[in-house]
This record gives sequence, C-alpha cells and structure tokens, in this order.
Amino acid sequence: MLKAMKLLAVLGICLASLPGWAKTARGKPKAVTAINIALDPDAALMQNVKAANARLLRDTPKGFAFDATHKPHITLLQRYVLTEHLDGLYAAVDRVLANRKGIDLKLQASRYDYTPWKNKGIGILVVEPTPALRALQQQLIEAAAPFTVKTGTAAAFFITPAEPDINPTTADYVETFIPKHTGDNYHPHVTLGMASPDYLKKIIAEPFKAFTFSPAGVSVYQLGNFGTARKQLKTWPGEP
Repeated sequence: MLKAMKLLAVLGICLASLPGWAKTARGKPKAVTAINIALDPDAALMQNVKAANARLLRDTPKGFAFDATHKPHITLLQRYVLTEHLDGLYAAVDRVLANRKGIDLKLQASRYDYTPWKNKGIGILVVEPTPALRALQQQLIEAAAPFTVKTGTAAAFFITPAEPDINPTTADYVETFIPKHTGDNYHPHVTLGMASPDYLKKIIAEPFKAFTFSPAGVSVYQLGNFGTARKQLKTWPGEP
C-alpha cells in the first residue's frame, strides 16, 4: 500500500508539470477569457468606419452594427487568459504603456478590403503597419505571456442567449494568433462588418482617399464571434 501511495504521489507531481494541468483545480477547470488588446479609434477613424459599417448593413441587415457591445478597434493581440489573472494582465499592459510614455502613434488607413466567409465577406479597413506599431505589439506579447493559456472553449467568449455560438474559425484565430498574426504576419485593420462579396468588391473598387489618424487609447476587450470587441474590460485613454 505504501509503495502504491508513493507511486501515485510521483505521478501527481509529473502530471502537475504537464502543460494544461495548471488549468484545473481539484478537477474543476479554471475560467478562461478570450481577450483582445486593441487600439481604439480617434474621431477621424470612427467617422470613416461607422459610415462603412452602415453601408454594409444596407446589403446584409443581419450583420453586426457598431454599438456599445460591438466596438470598432485595431487588434494588437488576441489571447486566452486565465480569468483570475486578468488583473495581472492589466498591470502588465499598464507598465508597457508607462514605459512608452503613453500612446504616440501616427497611422494611415489606406484602403478597403475583405476576407471571404462562406457565402459572405467580412469587410475591413486596412491600416498600414509601422515599426512603432510592430514594436508595441511585441512588447504586449511579452508582457501578456505569463497570464495566457493555450486554448479556451466558447465559454471564454462574450455570448448571449440570442448569440450563443462561437464559430471554430474565431476560436482558432485566438489560439494561433501567435505566430500567424504577429511580427511580419501582422496586418492591422478595422473589421467593418459583413456583406455579399459582390457588394464588397464594388466598395473596394471605388476611389479611396487615404487618411492619417492617432489612436484614442488602448483597451482590453472580451472577444465575441468573428473577433468582435464585445465587452470593454479595461481602458487606457490617450492624451486629450
């Protein structure tokens, strides 16, 4: 019996050292939150994306409208984070921004584009990456790393009885954000909404006047389906 107990104790130590074991406590999974650290638009960017969103809704009324739980944003980093470690994540982001002396970015919105989605398309406003933007993303990746876990279920996302589903593409996007959407693979943009491919192609073909903007702040959001920023968890406003 004593040998069996010792063997179980050794096995327990080995299992505890395996990736993912820390996600459970006495057999009960710990809560995970799917988060997006994102740049918030200034007035110039907000005016453009709201107008574009309204156009897409005319084609696909069942798409999403920008509102209190669908915030326009520019994603910097998406991750799964243990919910109990969110305060630690906020403190880490705060240190990054303090070391940078705030949010001092000058960015350019250059064109519209879209990503196919089944028989629809997801419209985006393309933002040109800059060395300063890529550097901020890398700093946030390093700061967030101690608080992240590999994966999460639909329960990690913002869902409602009316919108209870999280598609596998959304869940996978968060899990594989690093390395698929970081470094040289980082393509910043604002998601504008959904529409038919033909309608989106028509918009893309129109003349576009590029414009510059400066983000109004940084926020941590809980993600919803299609990578929408559904619930603002923490925010750091930029300088007025």
